[in-house]
Amino acid sequence: MVTKLKKSNPSKKAPLPLAGSVKDSAQQIWQAGVGAFNKAQAEGTKAIEALIKEGVSMQRKTQSVAEEKLSEASSKMSSMATDISSKASGQWDKLESIFEDRVAKALNKLGVPSAKDINALIARIDELNKSVQKLSAKGAAPKAAVKTAPKPAAKKAVKAAPKVALKRAAPRKTAAPASPV
Repeated sequence: MVTKLKKSNPSKKAPLPLAGSVKDSAQQIWQAGVGAFNKAQAEGTKAIEALIKEGVSMQRKTQSVAEEKLSEASSKMSSMATDISSKASGQWDKLESIFEDRVAKALNKLGVPSAKDINALIARIDELNKSVQKLSAKGAAPKAAVKTAPKPAAKKAVKAAPKVALKRAAPRKTAAPASPV
């Protein structure tokens, strides 16, 4: 069944102001939301700009600290490398001297004269050459004096030197020094 709606009584005007006040409230809420959105957008941009500035500042500080740490690490590494290389070169020097000593001992056992021995022989030969030159300068004196006295002395000096040299160099069979006579 259908019921009829009753017409509203014109004496009751309350419902109209309630609807208007709800409409006004909704409009104010909408305007407040738009205002808040606008303000949030404006302040959001400012906040983002402030955060960007802060980020740039932090990035610069971080880079400077990182560069300092990198330079410290680099200097420490270079000093460590220097220390290691000096220790390594010292070890190489020790190894080299040990090797040289062992090679010298082996060559000595085989009868090969060392550089020291050869230098001693050269010095001895130089001394003998000077002695021979002195004796040959005295050879300008009378022949009788030269034949009797200086020759035996010269022969003794010449004979003494090869014996010393041959004792060290005997196993090698090197050529004997040329006789000064």
